[in-house]
Formats: sequence, C-alpha cells, structure tokens
Amino acid sequence: MDALPLVALVAASAAVAGAARRTPVPAPLLLVAAGLLASYLPGVPDYTLDAHIVLPLLLPPLLYTAAVDSSYLDLRANLRPVALLSVGYVLFATFAVGWLAYLLVPGLPLTAALVLGAVIAPPDAVTAAAIARRVGLPARVTTILQGESLVNDATAITAFKVVLAAAVGEGMSWSEGIGEFLLAAVGGVGVGLLLMVPLHWLRTHLKEALLQNTLSLLIPFVAYAAAERVHASGVLAVVVVALYLGHRSWQVDFATRLQEAAVWKMVAFVLESAVFALIGLQLPFVLRELGAYSVLDAFRYAVLVFVAVVVVRFVWVYPASYLPQRFSARVREREGPMPWTSPLIVGWAGMRGVVSLAIAFSIPAVTHDGEDFPARNLVLFLTFTTVIGTLVVQGLSLPLLVRVLKLPGRDVRAETLAEAQAQSEASTVADERLDALLADPRNALPDPLTQRLRTVMERRRNAVWERLGRPNPVTGESADDTYRRLAREMIAAEREVFVRLRDERRIDDEMLRALLRRLDLEEAAAYRESDGDTS
Repeated sequence: MDALPLVALVAASAAVAGAARRTPVPAPLLLVAAGLLASYLPGVPDYTLDAHIVLPLLLPPLLYTAAVDSSYLDLRANLRPVALLSVGYVLFATFAVGWLAYLLVPGLPLTAALVLGAVIAPPDAVTAAAIARRVGLPARVTTILQGESLVNDATAITAFKVVLAAAVGEGMSWSEGIGEFLLAAVGGVGVGLLLMVPLHWLRTHLKEALLQNTLSLLIPFVAYAAAERVHASGVLAVVVVALYLGHRSWQVDFATRLQEAAVWKMVAFVLESAVFALIGLQLPFVLRELGAYSVLDAFRYAVLVFVAVVVVRFVWVYPASYLPQRFSARVREREGPMPWTSPLIVGWAGMRGVVSLAIAFSIPAVTHDGEDFPARNLVLFLTFTTVIGTLVVQGLSLPLLVRVLKLPGRDVRAETLAEAQAQSEASTVADERLDALLADPRNALPDPLTQRLRTVMERRRNAVWERLGRPNPVTGESADDTYRRLAREMIAAEREVFVRLRDERRIDDEMLRALLRRLDLEEAAAYRESDGDTS
C-alpha cells in the first residue's frame, strides 16, 4: 500500500492548521476550504471516508482527548441540559429532520429520509470544542456544547442502526429498536465503569512514564473495542473512562502528566487537522455519485435540508432550556436564571462533522432484497452539504454573533485572584510541612539548600499575585513575565556553553543530553507556557 497519500494528507493539513493560527478564521473552516480546493487539483488522489476506519480508529482518540480535558464536575452540574441535547435532541432531530426531508425532497422515501435524519442529527465533538475554544464562549455554554458532543454520537449511531434496519428490510420492530438503544446506552456506560478503575490502577502502578503513556494511547481503543464487542456503545465507554481518568489525573506522577499532555496535544492536532481536510476532499466523490439527480436540483434540496436542520435545532433548544425552569423550582434554584442569549448560541452552534459523513458512507448499496438502497447517492450528497453548510455558515458567523451579543467572556482577573488564593493556601501548608520535616535530624540540610527550598516556594506564592499588579511602564510586562524572560535568557546562555563544550569535544553527546534535559526542566519550571488551541 502506498503510504505517500496519507503522509501528504497529514503534512498538508498540519501546515494549513498551523497557518490558520495566524488568521482570524477558525482552523476547521480553513481546513475544509483547503480540502475543497485540493480535491480538484491534478494529481490529488481520492480520499474516501470509510466508516470502518473513522469510527474505530479516529473517533476514539478524538473523543478521549476531548473528554479528558472536560470537567466531570461541570458536566454533572449541567447534566440536565447536556442529556436533553445529547439524547433528546438527537432523537427529535432524527425524526423531525427526516420527516421534513421526506416532505421537501421529491421522490425521497420515508425510510431513506429517516436514515438521513439520523446521519445528520449529531453536532460534531471536534468542531464544537475547536470553535468554542476559538470564540471564547461563556463557561456554562462551552460545558453544555462539549457535553452534548461527547455523548450525542452514541445516540445517533444507535438511532442510525435502528432506522437503517427498517430501510434495508430487516424488519426491526419498535420494541426491538428500543431494546437496541438501551443495550447500547446501558452497555456502553457499563463497560466504561468496569474498565475505568483497573485502567486507572494500571496508570498509577506503572513506574515508567514511557509505559504509562503507551497505555494512555491504547486506552480509547481498548474501551471502544470492548464495548463494541458486546454490541454496546463504544462512544459511551470511551467517554466514561476518559472522564474518570481525567478527574483523577492528579494521582499520576508528574513525568507522565507532562509527557501525556504533549503527546495528546500532538495527536489531537494531527487527527483534527486531517479530519477536517478529509471532509472537504469528499466533494468530487459525492458529486460523481449523484447519478440521476441533476446538480442544480440536488443543491436546491441541500438548501432546504440545511434550513430544516437549523430550524429543528432551535425548535428543540428553546423549549428544552426554559420549560424545565418554568415548571420546576428545583431546576430554577440549581441552575439560576437562563439569559436568552445562551439558547441562541447553543442553537446556532450545531455544526456537523466527520462522524455524520462516516456514518453516511456506511449505508449499504443494496438492501436485503437485493435492490439498490433508495436514494443512497442523494443521502450522501445531502449529508455532505449539510456538514459543509453548518461549518461554513454557522462556523464563520458564530464569532460575529458572540461579539454582537456581547456575551460575558472569562473574567481573567477573578480567575487569577482565585488562583492566587489557592496557591497561597497551598504554599502555607507546604511551608508548615517543610518546618516539620526540617525539625527531624534525619532531614538536616545546609542553610543554602534550606533557603533555596523556601525561595522556590515563595516564588510560587508571589508569582500569581504579581500578575494582578501594575505592569512595567516601559515593557508592559508584569514582574512575573520579566522574571520568566530573564530566567530563560540565563538558561539560554548556559545552553550555548554546553553546546560549545560538546563541539570542542570536552564533553560527549550523552553528557550534553543530560545537561540539556536538566536545563529544559528548569526552564519549564521557570516559564509556564500558555495553553494554545489544538486545531
């Protein structure tokens, strides 16, 4: 098998994603546009999405990294809106969009329309996370969107299996369909609950960071495969395991956490970039497969289905946001008032993605009776245009909508103050612990080393408070920024000396690597990089 097309896809998508960081356009949109343009360049091979690759190989790591970075406590606090969107909305959209497509698209059978509804029902996990990070949505809205996108794929895939069985003539009854759904949901959660404790035990008992990170890379695939093996939801199994491990990540040693963060940041960046580029690259394929439908008619149907998808989401989101608060005092007390802007943002942020396309491409070409699947080519095309339409129209306009509505963003000063208070409490306890340890003769240290321990601790205590102070009038830096910059300059000077000594053959390469690693760790301690987008 020629690996060059795959290498070219990863390299090109990573380059476009990197370039997107220097533009105001979110990376997913630029990658889709690049894929659309590249699909018609001479020499570009066909990249056809295969559900047997996307679902078991690409979806688990993307879900895992999104769930690990999510807050279990925030998701639990917003369980009601998350459940209403990830389960209720997906089922509602499956039937509502399917029925509207049946009415709006001439010649589209109801069974095929319902299959289309299930395919395009779930907003995409990768898209929601990427757009939410870029536009700076309020914390609660971001939590709701991320929580929805983590679970809704499981609902959609199960609903798709049920309506597809009816469409291809397997004759699944309503009771069998409900049983299939419950098995997938309960089974997926059950597999996740069974795996999460032993997997966490392994993570905390493996002594080498390299082995722990190898396990970390295997975990999403193990959870997904184990659940699918018993016909349960692999998506839910991955999410349950990832939420548990993320919530208890503090119990893993520091070396593992540092490596794991870097590894998963790279994995997410590469996979997200390639996935969005793959969406754009599907255009020639879906156009070739239209068959008897004219492009003009197909695009007219695409606009109608896109409008139906947008309208149906708002039809669900506003009642689901306000009716529980209206009829339940407990909900009003727990969640507080709901501003009208929040449902508007949640409703407009329903971008679809690669999972919808992958599911659509898994539709069989023939039914059990040996006949062609009705309107399969049109379903593929309408799925593709809906994904592109939501990414372009909603994705491009969402940042503008957030600015126009003047939504309250993160309160940086309040967050910094909370961080400073937490650090102050921790430093006080650490100071007391150090005094207790030094009182033991077995822990006797020379005064310079004792003072160094206290200085480092005091530095951590003061660093956050300094960010609240007035900046340097000349450079605009806080004292903390200036300290980190000067520390890096000093470390850079030492690094240059070590390299010169190696070049003069006064030390060997092995010693150089050991010395550089020591400096790297000191630089990491002195200078905390801000978290960037992964896409």
